[in-house]
Amino acid sequence: MIDPHLQAMLDTMAQAGFALPDPLEPASLRAFLDVPIPGPAVDIAERCDLAIGCEGRQLPARLYHPEPDQVLPLILFFHGGGWVHGTLDTHDRLAATLANETRCAVLSIGYRLAPEHPFPAAYDDALAAIAWAKSEAARLGIDAGRMAVAGDSAGGNLAAAAAQSLAGDLAICHQLLFYPALDASCSTPSFQTEFPGFLSARQMRWYWDQYAPDRVGEALASDQRASPLAGPISPYVAPATIVVAGNDPLHDEAAAFAAKMEAAGVAVALHSYPGGIHGFASMVGMVPLADEAVSAAASALRTALCDGPVAAGLDNGSRKR
Repeated sequence: MIDPHLQAMLDTMAQAGFALPDPLEPASLRAFLDVPIPGPAVDIAERCDLAIGCEGRQLPARLYHPEPDQVLPLILFFHGGGWVHGTLDTHDRLAATLANETRCAVLSIGYRLAPEHPFPAAYDDALAAIAWAKSEAARLGIDAGRMAVAGDSAGGNLAAAAAQSLAGDLAICHQLLFYPALDASCSTPSFQTEFPGFLSARQMRWYWDQYAPDRVGEALASDQRASPLAGPISPYVAPATIVVAGNDPLHDEAAAFAAKMEAAGVAVALHSYPGGIHGFASMVGMVPLADEAVSAAASALRTALCDGPVAAGLDNGSRKR
């Protein structure tokens, strides 16, 4: 069952002729999906575009600072889009909302996209962006000792993979993952159902093929840089807040990742929204369920970055609806 507000939005889009290009192709997907969803503007005290210089390349980035005269914790945000599409603009409202609700700075990263830049390019960019933010802390007005990584879908994959790589780095205090892609095998039970919404199982498999065309099958599914669900979880990885949608082929791998983190002794809160669809957090300010999910996520980040470690677990009390 889909949340009625989301269903009404899907119905309106269907009536307007919304349909993904067939066959799927990077250029046509970008032309179709890199147009930001119309929605109310999100005001913030400071919003400025930056260029991250690293290893002979520059990555576009956007800094959201709710209190420019204060030094604040930082959330590094990686946008979704199957590693193929997505921009700073498509996720502008979500990033700005997180900054406003957490009272933390947010740095949104425009990492290199596939298939032009296949794995591990985006993963390398995520790590480079984190290192750059630490080195530029004074200029950015952020506290390099209080940082979180966050992302949705493919961006959640990059956030989780970066957090795993940086396990033991005390500056990385938390990871926020909205319906993350975590398992290149695409073999969990939720991949057997075709859910309505913005992501099908076939489409997700196609994204993996674009992201890592030369690393297929077991090789990709066992590489934690691409598949964070693979292999052991370090007990020193940053605590996590994971948001999952009931109508999403990625649901089960995210839930399995939460359970695996808990088994490793890592604090994790799984927020499950049975009426949600893949990508629903981007409807913040438009759909009440999205507002609820983003507010819960922002509260966890605020607690982790501003008030100390978040106390979370996978008991019934930590679940959402």
